[in-house]
Amino acid sequence: MSTQPEISPEQTAVEEDLIERVLASFAQTQDPRLKTVMESLTRHLHAFIRDVRLTEDEWNAAIEFLTAVGHITDDRRQEFVLLSDVLGASMQTIAVNNEAYENATEATVFGPFFVEDAPEIPIGGDIAGGASGQPCWVEGTVTDTAGNPVPGARIEVWEADDDGFYDVQYTDGRVAGRAHLRSDDDDDGRYAFWGLTPTPYPIPHDGPVGQLLEKVGRSPVRAAHLHFMVTAPQLRTLVTHIFVTGDPQLEIGDSVFGVKDSLIKDFVEQPAGTPGPDGRDLGDQTWARARFDIVLAPENA
Repeated sequence: MSTQPEISPEQTAVEEDLIERVLASFAQTQDPRLKTVMESLTRHLHAFIRDVRLTEDEWNAAIEFLTAVGHITDDRRQEFVLLSDVLGASMQTIAVNNEAYENATEATVFGPFFVEDAPEIPIGGDIAGGASGQPCWVEGTVTDTAGNPVPGARIEVWEADDDGFYDVQYTDGRVAGRAHLRSDDDDDGRYAFWGLTPTPYPIPHDGPVGQLLEKVGRSPVRAAHLHFMVTAPQLRTLVTHIFVTGDPQLEIGDSVFGVKDSLIKDFVEQPAGTPGPDGRDLGDQTWARARFDIVLAPENA
């Protein structure tokens, strides 16, 4: 049984007249795409307000919330991206713009912690930069959907440390847990690097987005993952990450809805004393290894 008040025909006419007047205000918009977006936004926004019969107190609360999101956002923290993530808007945008294409690797959310100009490492280099965590050897190839190797592809990788923080969340200017490298110019487009075995961590929840999650009874914890962004000429840029088989958070749920089954990979722990694939001596420390073969779709697919 509906609890919404019955709306009189007169009130309905007032509300619909306002929508038409707002829509008419965009009539002179020269950019056709902008006109389409603004008209659709207007229709959907007004439909939401009318559907829930938004109160003035709720409108004020929404303005205060968005203002707080803006105030906490700076060059090291993007609370608006975080808000988009937890509402599933980021993943929906990814879905709309990255339709499945043959055997191409699936895309997922970008996240708020990517940084331009990460240091370059050679194949087999270490992205950890002193960050805490279990060492992990990650390797694979970069190919197109026909199986042709993609030499020289730029592979950006970034991840949180064992304490659940990215380098930009610290205040000491460290650069750790991120780097970029190139796939090999040989016949298989190989890449490899040392990183850290991913662990679950909470997204920043000391701000307005965290308060929202608490009020709706949702966990801020993300499933363990390692970020990738891969670019190469004439191929679609891939933003994705890989998840850890057996991570309990996969069953509980990822706070930004980023998990896809094809991106869950085995991170196989190696006994202490086992030398790394590149001969690295890890002493009495255990380490893990994972394989992630990256397949890029054509640029306009």
